[in-house]
Amino acid sequence: MNPTTMLYEGKAKQIYATDEPSVVLVRYKDSATAFNGVKKAEIAGKGELNNRISSYFFRLLTEQGIPNHFVKEVSALEQLVRKVSIIPLEVVVRNRTAGSLAKRLGFEEGIILPEPIVEFYYKKDELGDPLVTEDHVLVLDLATKEQLKTLKKTALKVNRFLSQWLEERNLILVDFKLEFGIDEKGEILLADEISPDTCRFWDKDTKERLDKDRFRHDLGRVIESYQEIWNRLEGEKNV
Repeated sequence: MNPTTMLYEGKAKQIYATDEPSVVLVRYKDSATAFNGVKKAEIAGKGELNNRISSYFFRLLTEQGIPNHFVKEVSALEQLVRKVSIIPLEVVVRNRTAGSLAKRLGFEEGIILPEPIVEFYYKKDELGDPLVTEDHVLVLDLATKEQLKTLKKTALKVNRFLSQWLEERNLILVDFKLEFGIDEKGEILLADEISPDTCRFWDKDTKERLDKDRFRHDLGRVIESYQEIWNRLEGEKNV
């Protein structure tokens, strides 16, 4: 299934059409961005690790019966996925205080929340992807009530499974971002990626950050941290 025309290029990925109309090819880049693209860098090896990690997580979620766009991993940097129309919402699930939540509410980072929080952010670069309520989503016609229920239910299901699965590998899933799309049959599918770019992973014992925060906050050892996540999956069997 050969890539043909580039359909889209984002901060971290390129999307290509293939000779199968319902399938596109995703090519991961080594580009790193933060703060809505204000901070940028190229980090050798990042694209390959994100492709490997995201493919791994999508395979796990497929086994759990969670509908998603993943078809198969085809190279170190590439995977095939089902073509979807992305719902313009970022669905963020938070298990502990960190990042914008901690800053917004004046909390220290790392506080365990009584129950997971689900937030919606409007995917609009020129507005800085603002936090929106469910009422805002409906007024802006970004999704229907039923679609919102599906997004929230699926996000919490992903959270329950991955939190436990990662804890067994001595990792804390602090929070993460999901995106969803609608396929040609009208089905809502989990899409985009699940990687250290879109999740906060902390070591359970040391609370060391093993994710994009290392780039955001100039903590160093960015690629080493991404590699550590891969190693704790089943990377040591595949390197």
